[in-house]
Amino acid sequence: MSAKVVVVGSLNMDLVARTQRLPRPGETLAGDSFFTVPGGKGANQAVAVARLGARVAMVGNVGDDAYGHQLRKALEHEGIDCQAVGVCPGVSSGVALIMVDAASQNSIVIIPGGNGQLTPASVQRYDALLQAAEVIICQLEVPMTTVAWTLARGRELGKTVILNPAPATGPLPSDWFADIDYLTPNESEAEALTGLPVTDIDSARRAGERLLQLGAGKVIVTLGAQGALFLSPAGSRHFPAPVVKPVDTTAAGDTFIGGFAAGLVRGLEEGEAIAFGQRAAALSVTRVGAQPSIPYLAELAP
Repeated sequence: MSAKVVVVGSLNMDLVARTQRLPRPGETLAGDSFFTVPGGKGANQAVAVARLGARVAMVGNVGDDAYGHQLRKALEHEGIDCQAVGVCPGVSSGVALIMVDAASQNSIVIIPGGNGQLTPASVQRYDALLQAAEVIICQLEVPMTTVAWTLARGRELGKTVILNPAPATGPLPSDWFADIDYLTPNESEAEALTGLPVTDIDSARRAGERLLQLGAGKVIVTLGAQGALFLSPAGSRHFPAPVVKPVDTTAAGDTFIGGFAAGLVRGLEEGEAIAFGQRAAALSVTRVGAQPSIPYLAELAP
C-alpha cells in the first residue's frame, strides 16, 4: 500500500556525549557517557510517523559508509518505505555531534554529508510517492532549493504540506509561505523567522500572527514545557504541555511533528492531532536518544 505521509529530509548518525554541563569556548570537560544512535530531523520524523500509526516513505540521502548502511537499516526496521533513500558515493553520511548536560539541554553541530546532495531532481525522481501521499513534511537540513521545490510540488498536487523550519537561522524566502499549510517552529525558530522575541505564550502569539501575515496557512509554535500555540486566520488556541520529568529533549520536536502528521492521516481533527503529538513528545523526553526515545502508538493513553 502507498505511504500516506512522505518525509523529504535528512538522515544523520547522532554522536552523543553526556556531560554535567556544556563546555565554554576553549574549555575541555570530562564527559559521563557516549553513544551513537540514528537521527536526523527527517528520519526522526519518519520514524515517529511510523511508530504512531501511519504509513510513511522517506526521501533523502546517506553516504557510502557504515553509518549510511545503519541509517537505512534502522528505517527499514520500522517498516518505512526507503526506495527513495539514495547512496552518495565518496561522501560521508550526515553526522550530528550532540552534547547533553545534566539539565537535559543540548548543543548540536551538524555535518550535512549526503544530505547536502539531495537535489530537486533527486526528489522529482520519486514524484509518484508525492502523488500518492496525503501529507508531505519538510525541514531545513537539506538544500533550500530542494525544500522550495518540494513545498511547491506539494501545493501543486493539493497535498497537506508541513514545514518544520529547523534549524532556522533567519527569515524564510517570502514565496515559500503560500505553499505551507502548517508551519511548525519552536520558540527560537519563530524568533529567527520573524525577528520578534519569543519567550512566552503572548510573544509566541505575536510571532505566529506575523507568520500568518506573511502567508503561512496555519502556524503551530511549540513551546516546550509551556505547551504549543496553534494559530489560524480564525484565531488562536493554546495547548498546555503534559507534565513530565525530562531526561533528554533530543527529537522531542520531531516526535511532535510525526505524531501530528500521523494523527491527521488517521482522521483526527487538527486540535486532536496537536494534542496527540504533544503526548508522544512528552513521553519521548523521558528517554535518552533521538529515534530510541520515540514512542509507539500502543504506549500512548487514548
